[in-house]
Amino acid sequence: MFSRSIRVGAVSSDQIEQLHRRFKQLSGDQPTIRKENFNNVPDLDLNPIRSKIIRAFFDNRNLRKGPSGVADEINFEDFLTIMSYFRPIDITMDEEQVQLCRKEKLRFLFHMYDSDSDGRITLEEYRNVVEELLSGNPHIEKESARSIADGAMMEAASVCVGQMEPDQVYEGITFDDFLKIWQGIDIETKMHVRFLNVEAMALCH
Repeated sequence: MFSRSIRVGAVSSDQIEQLHRRFKQLSGDQPTIRKENFNNVPDLDLNPIRSKIIRAFFDNRNLRKGPSGVADEINFEDFLTIMSYFRPIDITMDEEQVQLCRKEKLRFLFHMYDSDSDGRITLEEYRNVVEELLSGNPHIEKESARSIADGAMMEAASVCVGQMEPDQVYEGITFDDFLKIWQGIDIETKMHVRFLNVEAMALCH
Protein backbone atom coordinates (compact mmCIF):
# COMPACT_ATOMS: atom_id res chain seq x y z
CA MET A 1 0.00 0.00 0.00
CA PHE A 2 2.78 2.44 0.86
CA SER A 3 5.38 1.33 -1.68
CA ARG A 4 5.34 4.55 -3.70
CA SER A 5 7.15 6.71 -1.16
CA ILE A 6 7.26 5.15 2.29
CA ARG A 7 9.51 2.46 3.68
CA VAL A 8 6.99 1.17 6.22
CA GLY A 9 9.45 -1.22 7.81
CA ALA A 10 11.38 1.79 9.14
CA VAL A 11 8.28 3.46 10.60
CA SER A 12 6.76 2.22 13.82
CA SER A 13 3.11 1.29 14.05
CA ASP A 14 2.67 4.04 16.66
CA GLN A 15 3.91 6.66 14.19
CA ILE A 16 1.61 5.39 11.44
CA GLU A 17 -1.31 5.39 13.88
CA GLN A 18 -0.52 8.94 15.00
CA LEU A 19 -0.55 10.18 11.42
CA HIS A 20 -3.72 8.22 10.68
CA ARG A 21 -5.49 9.81 13.67
CA ARG A 22 -4.61 13.27 12.39
CA PHE A 23 -5.69 12.31 8.87
CA LYS A 24 -9.09 11.22 10.21
CA GLN A 25 -9.41 14.46 12.18
CA LEU A 26 -8.70 16.51 9.07
CA SER A 27 -10.96 14.44 6.82
CA GLY A 28 -13.83 14.19 9.30
CA ASP A 29 -13.53 10.39 9.27
CA GLN A 30 -13.82 10.31 5.48
CA PRO A 31 -11.48 8.24 3.27
CA THR A 32 -10.03 11.34 1.59
CA ILE A 33 -9.07 14.92 2.44
CA ARG A 34 -10.20 17.86 0.28
CA LYS A 35 -8.88 21.42 0.36
CA GLU A 36 -11.87 22.66 2.34
CA ASN A 37 -10.92 20.27 5.16
CA PHE A 38 -8.05 22.63 5.98
CA ASN A 39 -10.43 25.54 6.61
CA ASN A 40 -10.72 24.69 10.30
CA VAL A 41 -6.99 24.53 11.07
CA PRO A 42 -6.35 27.58 13.32
CA ASP A 43 -2.59 27.89 12.69
CA LEU A 44 -3.18 27.99 8.93
CA ASP A 45 -5.63 30.88 9.26
CA LEU A 46 -2.77 33.03 10.53
CA ASN A 47 -0.35 32.04 7.76
CA PRO A 48 -0.11 34.61 4.93
CA ILE A 49 0.73 31.92 2.36
CA ARG A 50 -2.06 29.62 3.56
CA SER A 51 -3.37 29.00 0.04
CA LYS A 52 0.07 27.95 -1.24
CA ILE A 53 0.63 25.56 1.67
CA ILE A 54 -2.72 23.88 1.11
CA ARG A 55 -2.17 23.71 -2.65
CA ALA A 56 1.19 22.01 -2.04
CA PHE A 57 -0.61 19.11 -0.34
CA PHE A 58 -2.59 18.49 -3.53
CA ASP A 59 0.17 19.26 -6.07
CA ASN A 60 0.69 16.19 -8.26
CA ARG A 61 4.43 16.84 -8.29
CA ASN A 62 4.59 16.51 -4.51
CA LEU A 63 2.29 13.48 -4.64
CA ARG A 64 4.66 11.96 -7.23
CA LYS A 65 1.77 11.46 -9.60
CA GLY A 66 2.85 13.66 -12.50
CA PRO A 67 4.72 16.78 -13.65
CA SER A 68 1.78 19.16 -13.23
CA GLY A 69 -1.79 19.52 -12.05
CA VAL A 70 -3.56 19.51 -8.70
CA ALA A 71 -5.52 16.60 -7.20
CA ASP A 72 -9.10 17.17 -6.02
CA GLU A 73 -8.54 15.00 -2.95
CA ILE A 74 -5.87 12.91 -1.25
CA ASN A 75 -6.11 9.56 0.55
CA PHE A 76 -4.04 8.37 3.49
CA GLU A 77 -1.24 7.03 1.29
CA ASP A 78 -1.03 10.43 -0.40
CA PHE A 79 -0.99 12.06 3.03
CA LEU A 80 2.00 9.93 4.03
CA THR A 81 3.76 10.87 0.81
CA ILE A 82 3.35 14.57 1.63
CA MET A 83 4.45 14.05 5.23
CA SER A 84 7.64 12.39 3.99
CA TYR A 85 8.93 15.82 2.96
CA PHE A 86 8.80 16.93 6.59
CA ARG A 87 10.70 14.00 8.02
CA PRO A 88 13.34 15.34 10.46
CA ILE A 89 16.96 14.51 9.67
CA ASP A 90 18.35 12.23 12.36
CA ILE A 91 21.70 10.86 13.42
CA THR A 92 21.05 7.39 11.98
CA MET A 93 21.20 8.75 8.42
CA ASP A 94 24.41 8.57 6.42
CA GLU A 95 25.51 11.58 4.38
CA GLU A 96 23.82 10.37 1.20
CA GLN A 97 20.48 9.96 3.00
CA VAL A 98 20.82 13.40 4.60
CA GLN A 99 21.42 15.04 1.23
CA LEU A 100 18.53 13.16 -0.38
CA CYS A 101 16.15 14.16 2.42
CA ARG A 102 17.29 17.79 2.23
CA LYS A 103 16.89 17.83 -1.55
CA GLU A 104 13.33 16.48 -1.29
CA LYS A 105 12.43 19.16 1.28
CA LEU A 106 13.76 21.85 -1.05
CA ARG A 107 11.89 20.36 -3.99
CA PHE A 108 8.65 20.69 -1.99
CA LEU A 109 9.42 24.37 -1.32
CA PHE A 110 10.38 24.94 -4.95
CA HIS A 111 7.02 23.59 -6.09
CA MET A 112 5.26 26.05 -3.75
CA TYR A 113 6.94 28.94 -5.57
CA ASP A 114 6.70 27.46 -9.09
CA SER A 115 2.94 27.81 -9.37
CA ASP A 116 2.68 27.10 -13.11
CA SER A 117 4.80 23.91 -12.94
CA ASP A 118 7.16 25.04 -15.71
CA GLY A 119 10.32 24.24 -13.76
CA ARG A 120 11.25 27.87 -13.11
CA ILE A 121 10.40 30.41 -10.45
CA THR A 122 9.84 33.62 -12.41
CA LEU A 123 10.10 37.12 -10.98
CA GLU A 124 6.31 37.37 -11.00
CA GLU A 125 5.94 34.10 -9.04
CA TYR A 126 8.60 35.26 -6.61
CA ARG A 127 6.85 38.61 -6.19
CA ASN A 128 3.54 36.90 -5.47
CA VAL A 129 5.01 34.85 -2.64
CA VAL A 130 6.90 37.80 -1.11
CA GLU A 131 3.84 40.04 -1.35
CA GLU A 132 1.71 37.39 0.36
CA LEU A 133 4.31 36.89 3.08
CA LEU A 134 4.41 40.64 3.75
CA SER A 135 0.67 41.20 3.38
CA GLY A 136 0.08 40.93 7.12
CA ASN A 137 2.52 43.74 7.88
CA PRO A 138 0.63 47.08 7.91
CA HIS A 139 3.89 49.02 7.66
CA ILE A 140 4.86 47.64 4.26
CA GLU A 141 3.00 48.90 1.19
CA LYS A 142 2.47 46.74 -1.89
CA GLU A 143 5.03 48.66 -3.97
CA SER A 144 7.61 48.22 -1.22
CA ALA A 145 6.89 44.50 -1.18
CA ARG A 146 7.43 44.35 -4.96
CA SER A 147 10.73 46.19 -4.58
CA ILE A 148 11.85 43.75 -1.89
CA ALA A 149 10.92 40.83 -4.15
CA ASP A 150 12.76 42.39 -7.11
CA GLY A 151 15.90 42.86 -5.03
CA ALA A 152 15.74 39.31 -3.68
CA MET A 153 15.29 37.91 -7.18
CA MET A 154 18.27 39.86 -8.52
CA GLU A 155 20.36 38.65 -5.61
CA ALA A 156 19.31 35.10 -6.49
CA ALA A 157 20.33 35.73 -10.10
CA SER A 158 23.77 36.90 -9.02
CA VAL A 159 24.22 33.70 -6.98
CA CYS A 160 23.15 31.52 -9.90
CA VAL A 161 24.56 33.19 -13.02
CA GLY A 162 27.06 35.69 -11.64
CA GLN A 163 27.26 39.33 -12.69
CA MET A 164 24.56 40.00 -15.28
CA GLU A 165 25.02 42.19 -18.34
CA PRO A 166 22.78 45.29 -18.61
CA ASP A 167 20.76 43.76 -21.45
CA GLN A 168 20.67 40.24 -20.00
CA VAL A 169 17.25 38.88 -19.01
CA TYR A 170 17.03 36.50 -16.08
CA GLU A 171 14.42 33.90 -17.00
CA GLY A 172 13.95 32.57 -13.49
CA ILE A 173 15.23 30.21 -10.84
CA THR A 174 15.58 26.56 -11.84
CA PHE A 175 15.64 23.82 -9.21
CA ASP A 176 19.44 23.60 -9.54
CA ASP A 177 19.57 27.36 -8.90
CA PHE A 178 17.28 26.89 -5.91
CA LEU A 179 19.68 24.31 -4.45
CA LYS A 180 22.56 26.81 -4.81
CA ILE A 181 20.58 29.57 -3.11
CA TRP A 182 19.73 27.35 -0.14
CA GLN A 183 23.23 25.91 0.19
CA GLY A 184 24.36 26.21 3.80
CA ILE A 185 20.93 27.33 5.06
CA ASP A 186 19.32 25.22 7.78
CA ILE A 187 16.17 23.92 6.09
CA GLU A 188 15.07 22.15 9.28
CA THR A 189 14.02 25.44 10.88
CA LYS A 190 12.10 26.48 7.77
CA MET A 191 9.89 23.44 7.31
CA HIS A 192 7.66 22.23 10.09
CA VAL A 193 4.13 20.97 10.41
CA ARG A 194 3.00 22.50 13.69
CA PHE A 195 -0.41 23.19 12.15
CA LEU A 196 -0.92 19.45 11.73
CA ASN A 197 -0.20 18.82 15.41
CA VAL A 198 1.87 15.76 14.59
CA GLU A 199 5.48 14.73 14.38
CA ALA A 200 6.02 13.88 10.74
CA MET A 201 7.72 10.52 10.86
CA ALA A 202 7.07 9.27 7.32
CA LEU A 203 10.37 8.56 5.64
CA CYS A 204 11.89 9.93 2.48
CA HIS A 205 11.99 7.19 -0.12
